[in-house]
Amino acid sequence: MIIDTHAHVNFNAFKDDADEVIRRALNEKIWLINVGSQYSTSKRAVEMAAKYSEGVYAAVGLHPIHLETGLVKIKEDPQEVQFQTKEETFDYEKYKELAKSKKVVAIGEVGFDYYWKPKTQKKLADFQQKQRDIFHSQLELAQELDLPLIIHCRMAHDQLLEAICSHRDKLRGVLHCHTANWEKTKECLDTEFYFGFNGLIFKMPSSEEVIKNLPLEKILVETDAPYLTPPQEEGRNEPIYIKHVVSRIAQIKGLSYEKVAEATTQNAKNLFKI
Repeated sequence: MIIDTHAHVNFNAFKDDADEVIRRALNEKIWLINVGSQYSTSKRAVEMAAKYSEGVYAAVGLHPIHLETGLVKIKEDPQEVQFQTKEETFDYEKYKELAKSKKVVAIGEVGFDYYWKPKTQKKLADFQQKQRDIFHSQLELAQELDLPLIIHCRMAHDQLLEAICSHRDKLRGVLHCHTANWEKTKECLDTEFYFGFNGLIFKMPSSEEVIKNLPLEKILVETDAPYLTPPQEEGRNEPIYIKHVVSRIAQIKGLSYEKVAEATTQNAKNLFKI
């Protein structure tokens, strides 16, 4: 058994075959957490999880790129997924009500993203301050409901570290799609956070050092489907491809596939109380 701790089968990329994709995963003993990025996708994640007696769970939250309309990349990258962002105001009570579902296991994905920015430099400081404010609001929601956080962080590790350290006794969760180097990673080792790895580990040489040095009991596996497809597959990513991530981590750490699958599954169960 494996738990894909971060998927988006609740996104439009799966609008025509979401149930089929989920059944494929469940048939292979792969469970998954569908993660929201705004209210609509959070609601869809909860509704999808409710259809299954076990194996499918949800996280609800407002992603930092949905705090501003019309964001642009800080640099051109033809391989980067294109987004049409539309500002959403975080409604604490609406998300709280959604998160009361028994299938909701986390608040997320939330956090900091400095890769995307407003079209004008004048708005940049306000946008980054808004990210900090909304992160703390969702932190409060996680505390109130006793749920872990699923944290997104892109080009903002110093800001994330500051937030984590200043609330060290209040926070637990996972650093999703972890890309920090070993020096940055070490600064978070004594917190109540796990580190999530996905298909990016096949593209980032620095991930090898991080995975090699991290205790296995701090590692979670994820796909981030439909994004970050492992090189062994083509097209849209999906939860069933989590096997490639487990296999690569096992190779890096010199462990058996079964050992990594078992340990990361138990880690997910411990964090998300599954």
